[in-house]
Amino acid sequence: MNITKSEPMNFKNYKVFKYTYAGRPLVIETGKMAGLANGSVLCRYGDTAVLCCATASEKPRDGIDFLPLSVDFDERMYAAGKIPGGYLKREGKPSEKAVLTSRVIDRPIRPLFPKDLRNDVALTLVVMSVDPDCSPEITAMIGASTALAISDIPWNGPIGGAFMGLVDGKIVLNPTAEEQKKSDLQLTVAASMEKVVMIEAGANEVDDDTMFEAIMKAHEEIKDLLGFINGIIDEIGKKKFEYPSCELDHDMFDEIFAFCEKDVMNALDTDDKNVRDARMVPVKDAILENFTEKYPELPNIMEELIYKIQKKIVRRWLLVDKKRVDGRSMDQIRPLGSEVGVLPRTHGSGLFTRGQTQVLTVATLGTLSEAQMLDGIDSETSKRYMHHYNMPGFSTGEAKPVRSPGRREIGHGALAERSLVPVLPSEEEFPYAIRLVSDVVSSNGSTSQGSVCGSTLALMDAGVPIKAPVAGISCGLITAEDGSWDTMIDIQGLEDFYGDMDFKVAGTHKGITSIQMDLKIDGLTPEIIKRAFEMTHAGRDYIIDEVILKAIEAPRAEVSRYAPKMTTMKIDPDKIREVIGKGGSVIQKIVADTGAKIDIEDDGTIRIAAINADQAEAAKAYIDAIVFEPVVGAVYTGTVTGIKEFGCFVEYAPGKEGMVHISKIAPRRIEKVEDVLKLGDVVKVKYIGLDKKGRMDFSIKDALEA
Repeated sequence: MNITKSEPMNFKNYKVFKYTYAGRPLVIETGKMAGLANGSVLCRYGDTAVLCCATASEKPRDGIDFLPLSVDFDERMYAAGKIPGGYLKREGKPSEKAVLTSRVIDRPIRPLFPKDLRNDVALTLVVMSVDPDCSPEITAMIGASTALAISDIPWNGPIGGAFMGLVDGKIVLNPTAEEQKKSDLQLTVAASMEKVVMIEAGANEVDDDTMFEAIMKAHEEIKDLLGFINGIIDEIGKKKFEYPSCELDHDMFDEIFAFCEKDVMNALDTDDKNVRDARMVPVKDAILENFTEKYPELPNIMEELIYKIQKKIVRRWLLVDKKRVDGRSMDQIRPLGSEVGVLPRTHGSGLFTRGQTQVLTVATLGTLSEAQMLDGIDSETSKRYMHHYNMPGFSTGEAKPVRSPGRREIGHGALAERSLVPVLPSEEEFPYAIRLVSDVVSSNGSTSQGSVCGSTLALMDAGVPIKAPVAGISCGLITAEDGSWDTMIDIQGLEDFYGDMDFKVAGTHKGITSIQMDLKIDGLTPEIIKRAFEMTHAGRDYIIDEVILKAIEAPRAEVSRYAPKMTTMKIDPDKIREVIGKGGSVIQKIVADTGAKIDIEDDGTIRIAAINADQAEAAKAYIDAIVFEPVVGAVYTGTVTGIKEFGCFVEYAPGKEGMVHISKIAPRRIEKVEDVLKLGDVVKVKYIGLDKKGRMDFSIKDALEA
């Protein structure tokens, strides 16, 4: 059978755009791959390559009051030259880092979509090659922005991203892998030409001024990058498609708002979420009773309607009246409380309360072998400090079953984890794996920062010698159409829902350890960012001094009686084989005899964990005996284990024997060893050195003289 010859593939729409970013090539390719997506680019930064695809449904989704946007950072293990672990040997659910990266890219992109768009939008970012010096996260953010901007999907971008470090006191754009190891700052910034739209940071107690300077420098670099992206849009950008607006009918909204305004104001005017919810029930019933006949679709849009009515009232209070729902001033924190030692048998526990938000954090200490193993595309393979966050339905009064953690829970746990890492002791100072679990038992806003405060309490209660206490607080924002704005400290649930910003900052007295900023508007000016830093710094200082240190002044001097007791020792690496024994026989016997758990590293470091100190010391003594090397001239106590014609053998340490020649048993000449010694006799022996055959030579006679 003959095959008709076809023409070679001609990618007539293939375009390549080049830019230099932090001294490394940034290349945007489009028109070759993923041609059926609404917009797609292959974004290369150095040798990092991410395929970024934006797609949208033709029609809006019915029955929803939000934008159904999904952002997926999809790591391919081949990108780093790795085969996935596990039985299946293929990529499974996203890694924690992939989830966090998806959130970092989602946050700056989401506010720039039209508020009334209800079409499904999916951003899929496939990491295909990884260069350790060129961040795949920043590459994906730039690629996602470009793919959306050149597509026909309605979006008010583009944005750009930058990763900033602080190396030897200098702010560095997109630091290399080596520079990141020395950096005191890991700052990700996303911005438009005019404003900063997202900030995410981990820092080693960096002061506010340095952090602000790094953010501003990132914005300047991003502006130049956006000039490059705008050039691509001008050349190949598609016209945005039209869509049916899903906004509420304005006349209907105005009519119902006038009807229920005073009742809703009365319902909202309380610091108790339960009271507020109870007051809203008759208001909703009255709206349905009076308007369903005129507006038959009302039951289906009731939640969106109530949301917008409450939002209008709360924003008016904040902007015009400077009034907060619970009666606080704009710079006032809710009532605070903290306790430690809440649970008797755990290794450490702390209960932190802020208004109706309450977080119980529990610390568990384990051996370093219990550190989490990581299987990802970067060089990090394990971590000894883990923080997990749970927010069950009862915390908000909702009747819903417990499910596995979602992206929000993973994100909040990672934020609290990042906040405490800079103050943790090193492995050498504190050879434990540490797991914290923050259970939100009541939620009315800012639970992630409550987790930070609860974590400090739990770590100190567990006897972890942290360098300084860490507290977290959030700053909110309200803006008006005329450009005026105001900020507020410690936002609660309604202020988060109806406000424009949740600017979370955690840190010590000395400086910032983490930042996470969520926005509902198109960005922040430098003045707003500075105000947020001022408010959050004052807030965390107050919480540390007046709340955390009042509950516990310093980390406990010792770990809990229920925590494993750790002993660290160092041996000659050449002796590791002796400690382990053939087929693990020796170490298994030590574990069986002492009940201790033993971890041995290649450099000869041995970490022993046991329920009590006696068990740990017994295991250490056992290992000391195995690796023991006698010193020439030293005297030891031993047991006679064998008698021969030419002398005897003495066990001078467990499992260690040396020979005493018959001429060195007694100060006089003897004919037979048995005339002086018998098996089991305990004797003093002096180590003379090695004999001509390389055997250890001991003397009872010289020990007696010594």
